[in-house]
Amino acid sequence: MVSPVRIEAVTFDVGGTLIEPWPSVGAVYAEVASRFGVRADPDLLNRQFAAAWRARRGFDYSQAAWLDLVACSFAGIIEPLPNGFFDAVYAQFARPEVWRIFEDVVPTLERLRRQGVRVGIVSNWDERLEPLLEALNLRHCFEVVAVSFRVGHTKPAPEIFQYAAQRFGLPPAAMLHLGDSQLEDLVGARSAGMQARLIHRGEAPAAHERLRNLGDLFMDLGPAGG
Repeated sequence: MVSPVRIEAVTFDVGGTLIEPWPSVGAVYAEVASRFGVRADPDLLNRQFAAAWRARRGFDYSQAAWLDLVACSFAGIIEPLPNGFFDAVYAQFARPEVWRIFEDVVPTLERLRRQGVRVGIVSNWDERLEPLLEALNLRHCFEVVAVSFRVGHTKPAPEIFQYAAQRFGLPPAAMLHLGDSQLEDLVGARSAGMQARLIHRGEAPAAHERLRNLGDLFMDLGPAGG
């Protein structure tokens, strides 16, 4: 019987896994719109953002890509976007107060540190991520931060996961990646040779690969986790 590979490092997705927009994307958009004299329904903006996000293709996390997404989210509400509007939205999402850290994040990171498991990030994001993590007092928790903006590859490309493994100096099989996207996180990490799990908070796990909260992660860590 082959023994399971000991997990020596865990990497996390960020958006939807560690943090989420607060109170919602639509609420943040509506607050910015109010500065430009426009009253907008946050629920409508949430729906239009969600539709635009699902429809995105080849999204590279550049400002041009975000501009197109914001414009689609405001279709029928603000057209065209006034000068300075996108810049205000872009800057707002760099601010820590519009993000919420999930309650299980800090306890999980502290427990991993105590148990000697190394921790990193593999995230599709832009140049705002590391300053945001600093402002949220999270950056110091992570030994390696692999951001698509800097690595030049976006998940699910295996290269971004391989970059993280190289930075850790570990074989991918000794690493576990956790995120909330079936394609970007589960399929992407496994294509690079990593172990991977999905987190769907509050849902009953449909399979071993799906966790209800970050605490469930410790069932996978084996000798490294205990």
